[in-house]
Amino acid sequence: MINIALFGLGRIGLMHGKNLMRNKDFNLKYVYDLNKGLTNKVSKILKSHPINSPSIAFKDKKLDAVFVASSTSTHIKLILQATSYKKAIFCEKPLDLNIEKINDCKKKIKKSNPKIQLGFNRRYDPGHNNLKKQLLKGNIGRLEKIIITSRDPAPPSIKYLKESGGIFRDMMIHDFDLVRFYLGNDEPASLIASGSNILNKKFNKIKDYELASCMIKSKNGVQCIITNSRHCSFGYDQRVELFGSKGMIISDNKRENETSFYSSNSTSNKAPLMHFFVERYKEAYKNQLYDFSKFIRKNIKPLAEFEEGRRALIMANAAKKSLSSKRFEKLNF
Repeated sequence: MINIALFGLGRIGLMHGKNLMRNKDFNLKYVYDLNKGLTNKVSKILKSHPINSPSIAFKDKKLDAVFVASSTSTHIKLILQATSYKKAIFCEKPLDLNIEKINDCKKKIKKSNPKIQLGFNRRYDPGHNNLKKQLLKGNIGRLEKIIITSRDPAPPSIKYLKESGGIFRDMMIHDFDLVRFYLGNDEPASLIASGSNILNKKFNKIKDYELASCMIKSKNGVQCIITNSRHCSFGYDQRVELFGSKGMIISDNKRENETSFYSSNSTSNKAPLMHFFVERYKEAYKNQLYDFSKFIRKNIKPLAEFEEGRRALIMANAAKKSLSSKRFEKLNF
């Protein structure tokens, strides 16, 4: 089994911890959070050892890997420490909000060439991933357009939003990565973005947006359109469409069940959409752990590594810049 430590025990950290505990490839040996009370509480739930410092885990020669689900500002420091102790690393997105810190980290870890997997879980969603397989088989011919819709059921707290880095670096960053996933070797070349606030004026005070859109052009001319919203009255709206010269394929929303109700008052009344990311991407979160296991044991590269995190942030920064310039911004990776 792979001995692993989990850093960060918030909502998503606890979810990852439960997945690690249920995965037969991993032994969740240590858990750590800045909140000592939370560390002790969660350690009992996850049946692991609570530690008061990440260094305890790093110094354990029998520990194979670390899972970084702590706050974004801690990611680079923990990656550098884990690299120095030759541990495999799984890191949640984003790597950091500062591209210079990421570039500096890239230089520092280059010689060590550590195993780092990034938490772009949507690549592992069965529906989204199957689009890639169908695309590679040539089932829709030559790719011409990518349309990604991503809408949250409700915005997070203002406190979270203030620390998130904005809608492009916090939310749309997943979609920037999906665009690159489908484009493959045809890298994004330029993009233009827009943002606005209509219902919730609180976003104006923190200079962020509840609605955002982005159009990306690839080097080969593929058009990629992303639409995001921090609110959605009918649930967690997650759809991907790939349009090609021979047809179209779609990865649609998931529902609590797939039954439809017909009556004199309504036709094809369907069950609500999955409520949020933990439910919607449940299988994706599990699948990425299997990839991490293969990365550690067999050196089979995962779908998302350090460079995917770096390039997604470059795209997010360019999107934010285009709001001011009101023009297409070139992408230089």
